[in-house]
Amino acid sequence: MTSDTGSTDVSTSATDRISFAIVGSGWRTEFFLRIARAMPDRFEVCGLVTRSDETGRRIEADWAAPTYRTIDELLAATSPRFVVVSVPRAVAPDAIENVARHGVAVLTETPPGTDVEAMLPLHRLVESGARIQVAEQYHLSPLLNAQLAIARSGRLGAISSARVAQCHDYHGVSILRRALGIGFEDAVITASRFDSPLTVGPGRTGDPTEEVVVTAHEVTARLDFGDQLGVYDFAGEQYFSWIRANRLLIRGDRGEISNTEVRFLHDFRTPMLHTIQRMSAGEGGNLEGQFLRGLIAGDEWVYRNEFLPARLSDDEIAIATCLVRMAEHADGGPDFYSLAEAAQDHYLALMIARAVDTGEAVRTEPQAWAR
Repeated sequence: MTSDTGSTDVSTSATDRISFAIVGSGWRTEFFLRIARAMPDRFEVCGLVTRSDETGRRIEADWAAPTYRTIDELLAATSPRFVVVSVPRAVAPDAIENVARHGVAVLTETPPGTDVEAMLPLHRLVESGARIQVAEQYHLSPLLNAQLAIARSGRLGAISSARVAQCHDYHGVSILRRALGIGFEDAVITASRFDSPLTVGPGRTGDPTEEVVVTAHEVTARLDFGDQLGVYDFAGEQYFSWIRANRLLIRGDRGEISNTEVRFLHDFRTPMLHTIQRMSAGEGGNLEGQFLRGLIAGDEWVYRNEFLPARLSDDEIAIATCLVRMAEHADGGPDFYSLAEAAQDHYLALMIARAVDTGEAVRTEPQAWAR
């Protein structure tokens, strides 16, 4: 069994490079720039929109990417296969609509809007033929990719429940839905928040310089889909914490995944146990370089890194996978994380927040994008 990432021949020539543009210049934008710098034979940032002249000069100096002040200027001067929209959610819909109006495919950052009302016009754009996908990368990161592939393989039997403590809001919900194999089914949601002290770890700017204790706000929610149960459990402080680990539990009638342990039945009297292990180069006396080769469980590869030997973090590998799949979508290929999926995940996250705020059970309702 291999995951849906598979083992891909990455001997890409310069003529096959994925040329894309970016709207936005924030922290997330640098992930796309780093990926293009690490693999110039596969990716090219042909232009970037930022409203600030100063920021534009810095990006041109640091990243050698041409910058423009408006989307119209960008698309008049370049011909990207698609445009990455990486701006705050409040202004993302306008930027997405502007790019789509030019007939260019859009890969937008998460979430695609602030609320249901903001996402409905984007849904209508898709109905009118706009090519819009969302850069939800977590399910494409190596370990989660492998875990979800094992759950889909049937080895665990029919999946009945999943508990996700991986990432916040819509990100966590996206993993939960995929772990359960849920589409747009409705749920009854109950949720609560628990506050507790936590010593902080590193942040976006690096390691801590002093001991600081903050209040961690842990949200736990139960999403009852009838014959399947999803449990969301996360505190935002977990992202950079050294002492709060990610957790994933997926259970079926013939087995379960608990983080990196896979337990299942070979037959009704033969239990099996596999451990998911990373296969990395550059460790000990290995001289291949430093990169992830893939993940194995038992005697099978459950994930193969298609970007080796590039030196990328797991998150960057996942984002690079988004870029490859977006290029395929822009060329007429299938969805990989559609606007409808993203809207549903964000809607469920908003309903979790409502359940926390009201202390009452919330029943979700079918939305326009779920038709």
